[in-house]
Amino acid sequence: MLVWLSDYLMQFNTDFGVLQYITVRGIFSVLTALFVSLIIGPYLIDKLQYHQIGQVVRDDGPETHFSKAGTPTMGGALILVSIAISTLLWSDLRNHYVWVLLLVTLLFGGIGWVDDYRKVFEGSSAGLSAKWKYFWQSVIGLAAALVLYFSAASPIETSYIVPFFKDVIFDLGFFYVVISYFVIVGFSNAVNLTDGLDGLAILPTVMVGGALGVIAYLAGHNEFSAYLNIPNVLGSGEIVIFAGALVGAGMGFLWFNTYPAQIFMGDVGALALGAALGVMAIVSRHEIVLFIMGGVFVVETASVILQVASFKLTGKRIFRMAPLHHHFELKGWPEPRVIVRFWIITVMLVLFGLATLKLR
Repeated sequence: MLVWLSDYLMQFNTDFGVLQYITVRGIFSVLTALFVSLIIGPYLIDKLQYHQIGQVVRDDGPETHFSKAGTPTMGGALILVSIAISTLLWSDLRNHYVWVLLLVTLLFGGIGWVDDYRKVFEGSSAGLSAKWKYFWQSVIGLAAALVLYFSAASPIETSYIVPFFKDVIFDLGFFYVVISYFVIVGFSNAVNLTDGLDGLAILPTVMVGGALGVIAYLAGHNEFSAYLNIPNVLGSGEIVIFAGALVGAGMGFLWFNTYPAQIFMGDVGALALGAALGVMAIVSRHEIVLFIMGGVFVVETASVILQVASFKLTGKRIFRMAPLHHHFELKGWPEPRVIVRFWIITVMLVLFGLATLKLR
């Protein structure tokens, strides 16, 4: 929005042209989302407490979590509002990637809101049924994949690249839609499964989202993409603004979500942020790198799949409890130790994912 204003003001003073730079707007996007979340956060927490919108704890969860019952939840709304305000202010709204990313995030957040609402007001940890949750995730994810496919301006935008290899590129054709759909829906659920401890999901999301913003900027720059031998996706650099908003909003939320949490993200935040990461990776053509950098989310999801499969096939459990972070809790690790170690692992994975840009 402010890009249009700067276009007008430049006729009076060329200094306003600084707002045309993606990097400058990206920095302001981080700061705007951070300040919005820090300002709105205390008010939201008070309102949620007043209306008794608190967390419903699983009966079969670790006993240490029982004390968390009643902690305000649905705090992901704070993240989404901060992201939306900052993105709309600082993005070039003529860029269709911005709209796809923002709408997917908000719509997945809507699914999570319904889920959280039912958990809170019906007093059940089940929430929205898995069937309907997956149905609406599929509808939105498939719609986003189709929009990206039909709006692609060049074949490279729908091709599949493999890290570490310069010339390994697969022309996916319409199969691009299938892969994109699974990336969006899959990562939405992966982040949601990881969101089980105070701050566990939000900081890895911030780190991965920030890194994807860097990759999108490089992919959208002719010289950088040519130097790194990565797909040049025209217009993808504008994703930096959304990535900055995600980083700022996430850090602002972590201010209140750090152990012991004053507020929980809920599905309204987790489902939305996971879908956003998926779309960012798809647009920048780095889906495999997303799975590397988001390894914590992948392993958490795999632990649930393996646990269910093992119990159904053999009647035995691989882990003491799934997702994996509960396994370590039941082994005696204090919650902060689990959280910080998962954060450290994510730092290493993000750095390794960024290194793949040059290791070709």
